[in-house]
Amino acid sequence: MRDTAAVGETRSARGRQTLVRSLKIASQACFALGALCAALYVLAQTDQRVASASALETFHRAQQIALTQAPDQSLWSPKRQADYRESLAAPFDAPMGLLEIRTLGLTVPIFSGTDELVLNRGVGWVEGTAQPGEDGNVGIAGHRDGFFRRLKDLKVGDAIEVQTVDRTLHYRVRDLRIVEPTDVTVLDSTDEPSLTLVTCYPFYYVGNAPQRYIVRSTLDRLEP
Repeated sequence: MRDTAAVGETRSARGRQTLVRSLKIASQACFALGALCAALYVLAQTDQRVASASALETFHRAQQIALTQAPDQSLWSPKRQADYRESLAAPFDAPMGLLEIRTLGLTVPIFSGTDELVLNRGVGWVEGTAQPGEDGNVGIAGHRDGFFRRLKDLKVGDAIEVQTVDRTLHYRVRDLRIVEPTDVTVLDSTDEPSLTLVTCYPFYYVGNAPQRYIVRSTLDRLEP
């Protein structure tokens, strides 16, 4: 009986030792896993900060190019060319985004508002619509005898890019239409991310143009 009890105690002691070792190994594994997770989190945060800084630098560089490089004014009216030169002396806040249509060779800064000075310097975000980079319907207006005269050559299916401080949005032209000035439904909010460009029409009309030319595009993809 004593031998049996001794054997039992020995087995029990060995079992406890095995359990302690197992718990120790599990504890070490958990610690190592925790350290790995912490390291991966720090690495992810670092990569995110680096990517954000790189995107910001790219945007600011594109801003400077758009603001300092003289646009192609070969299609502009003489009055609009003069108004553009005059606008260069006025103070402006940094543009909220950049609009680019590569098929037309057009890159233009987007400023807030649609007053005459803004539209002489670039194109303007229509207040009350979604802001560039947001979901909804982003409204952008421009002069038909200035930056937006090139829209006359735009086609359904062409790509339009809007670059903001933290992302680049790629749109695809879905619809071209001519509406009356009173038809503001083209700027209504939309369920899908959209971009609506507005300018006067006809493009070469002498005097105050009687209609509006509308370019509606929808979001194709975005790059964070």
